Amino acid sequence: MPDDRRPGHDDEVHLFVERMAMAFADVGFPRMAARVLFSVMSADGPLTAAEIGERLGVSAAAVSGAVRYLTQFGMLVREPVPRSRRDRYRMPENPWYEGTITKTGLYKNFIDIADAGVDALGGTATPGGERVSEMRDFFCFVQEELDSLGERWRARRVATGHAEPPAA
Repeated sequence: MPDDRRPGHDDEVHLFVERMAMAFADVGFPRMAARVLFSVMSADGPLTAAEIGERLGVSAAAVSGAVRYLTQFGMLVREPVPRSRRDRYRMPENPWYEGTITKTGLYKNFIDIADAGVDALGGTATPGGERVSEMRDFFCFVQEELDSLGERWRARRVATGHAEPPAA
């Protein structure tokens, strides 16, 4: 099969992976996890930990913690390699919304903890209870907005050709 990639393509892809990883790390995302994520994203198909390590110039062991982190959050999907003890990793369908917002339960957890905090502080009759209640209400608002945002994102994916329309 002929290689139809232009000269320097691999260097440009490597630069993309490293720049995106750095940008994600700048906002608190683990750097190795970001490097792994964008390495898998830029691949034409699923990759094993060894293949990811080769692309990044690190050992498969260095990749291990990153893929564990990314699969936990739904940003990567792990699937077995047939007749092997190895796994390979790929991006799930619609990872940005489905993986980062709907699967983490982040705001649900904040809301539940805040509810318990309001109770522990004696309800909204106390200044502390009122502050925690307002925080909880803010997280409820954010979760509702994210749900609405997700619906709009799914519609936009269809409109831009990134997804099939839902079955009628």
